[in-house]
Amino acid sequence: MARTVTWDELRTLAGFQAERGCAISLYLNLDPSVSPTAGDAAVRLNSLLDEAAKSDGANARDLSHDERQALRSDFDRIREYYAQEFNRDGAHGLAVFSASLDNIWRTLPLTEAVPDEIKVDRRLYLAPLVPLVGRGEGALVVVVGREQGRFYRLRAGRLEELTDISEEQPRRHDQGGWSQARFQRHVDNLASEHLREVAEELDRVVRRAHGGVRVVVMSSEETWGEFSGFLSQEVEAALAGWTHAEAHAAPAELLTLATPVLEEWRANREKELTERWREEAGRDGRASSGWEKTLEAASDGRVDVLLFQDGVVREAWRCPACGRAAAASGTCPLDGTTMEQRAEGLDLAVHQTLVHGGTVWAVRHVRDLDPVDGIGALLRY
Repeated sequence: MARTVTWDELRTLAGFQAERGCAISLYLNLDPSVSPTAGDAAVRLNSLLDEAAKSDGANARDLSHDERQALRSDFDRIREYYAQEFNRDGAHGLAVFSASLDNIWRTLPLTEAVPDEIKVDRRLYLAPLVPLVGRGEGALVVVVGREQGRFYRLRAGRLEELTDISEEQPRRHDQGGWSQARFQRHVDNLASEHLREVAEELDRVVRRAHGGVRVVVMSSEETWGEFSGFLSQEVEAALAGWTHAEAHAAPAELLTLATPVLEEWRANREKELTERWREEAGRDGRASSGWEKTLEAASDGRVDVLLFQDGVVREAWRCPACGRAAAASGTCPLDGTTMEQRAEGLDLAVHQTLVHGGTVWAVRHVRDLDPVDGIGALLRY
């Protein structure tokens, strides 16, 4: 099933380094406009694998016979997986990581497209995954009404129902001997208590998610006005927004309404981060600007949030002994090893940030990072 990745998964992948030979990192674009048929994608997959087999990484002098043989087996395994096991249903992209001698085999059918790329190196190539993290996967969509309380979670581009705590409320014909005013107060109290129970259940779901989950509430404006007063601080912090939906809208309709709310939240979050970065950088505070300072901070474990302009490309240098990254050639300041030139400078920054517990943000909606060559960071210290 197609999905995105979490920060925890990305950090685990960033912490991997092949001890024997090299690892293969493959990305395949499965967007229907690029790959209308499985055959089209298979042709490009085989082309990527052939390209990788001829690359410097796959033909490095320090690889042993067994390591070269293992790489060839890994290339064949990827071909076999795509031909016989891969299910394209809902996938707009595919990532595969393979290093058989180090027992690494990860396949990630993705909900969003990724560019065709393949790398052979001792570390996994992760930069293409960063823009996909946090793009709605796992979000909660809650349909709330005086009788409704339907909970959904976004998985693999679809809304899956979690629970339904809807309650049927008394109707006018149930009034019996009650006065109209008294009966209406009774009905309103029952509806208010129901909304409180939905809010409490939402709080429990958000707390079980241990942070990071986004929440979209769908209700009438009147219901939202009352329901919002019952929300806990944890839910308010997780709230992406509110919108209106018809009472009995199907999951596909709900997803259509929730998507722009989540995208707006992401754009606002991006604006907050870049404004914070501008402020800190402007007063020479806890921020770095440009490749030299940012790679240094990332290697020192000082980056809290790495910010890069989506699509930025630059070479950089890496210490083969400790992995430290730098913007220029020279020797590693920690161990004196000669730094190696790498084409994937952004990936070096991503790795160093993730292995030290930071997060990474691909900036798509503003161009604030253009004056500093497309990269900067908010720092811990």
